[in-house]
Amino acid sequence: MAKKIPMRQCVGCNEMKSKKEMLRILKTPEDEIVLDDTGKKNGRGAYICRNRQCFEQARKNKGLERSFKRAVSAQIYDNLLKEFENLDEQT
Repeated sequence: MAKKIPMRQCVGCNEMKSKKEMLRILKTPEDEIVLDDTGKKNGRGAYICRNRQCFEQARKNKGLERSFKRAVSAQIYDNLLKEFENLDEQT
């Protein structure tokens, strides 16, 4: 039997993709919003494609706000974008 591939929906473009292709954004139990590069940290996760267009789309359509059921400030988005760009440089 073929192994099932976990699929997740991008909060930017709303496309379903395999979990490995995506980045996880996490709301920690302390109510912080961070990029989860391991994909294994504790908390509520939202997934996003590894490209800037999806990030901007998620910001515009309030994808993270819907996922986390709370307001996400511009500062949090800016911090996530910095982390996001740092990851791009590493890969």
